[in-house]
Amino acid sequence: MKTTNNLFIPIFFFLLFANCGGGSSEKKESIAPPPKSMVEEEPALADPMDNKGVGPIKNVELGEIDLAMVEEGKQIYQTMCILCHKPDQKHIGPAPKGILGRRSPEWIMNMILNPEVMVIEDPIAKQLLADFYGAPMANQNLTEEQARKVLEYFRTLE
Repeated sequence: MKTTNNLFIPIFFFLLFANCGGGSSEKKESIAPPPKSMVEEEPALADPMDNKGVGPIKNVELGEIDLAMVEEGKQIYQTMCILCHKPDQKHIGPAPKGILGRRSPEWIMNMILNPEVMVIEDPIAKQLLADFYGAPMANQNLTEEQARKVLEYFRTLE
């Protein structure tokens, strides 16, 4: 019985290696992409600063930075957001530093308040979901007032 097993091992490896390696000299046919005239192009996304997102926030007026709101927003951020969002570097989610140069205040607040709907209906949020490997933002159930304070904190991260 032992000699039979010893015979099968070399035969197994021979067959394994004989089938690998692609020793064929046949040239594989490559498929060329269709000409650009036949490809339906996706419409370019509108200016992200004009996008207010999907949610309850329709208009945000920004005046002078309110330092009391900044401090409260920083505390909320450090309690609810810091595990996924580092202030100045990509982590599980994007960094908020400079966010007001990339997104409208309304979009930011709607993303904080309504992330589940945003990743379904908003093109920027959909792209972010794809860019961050499908890791959706958790809804922290913040109030509009808390989200506004977090936004105020983000204004200081410019």
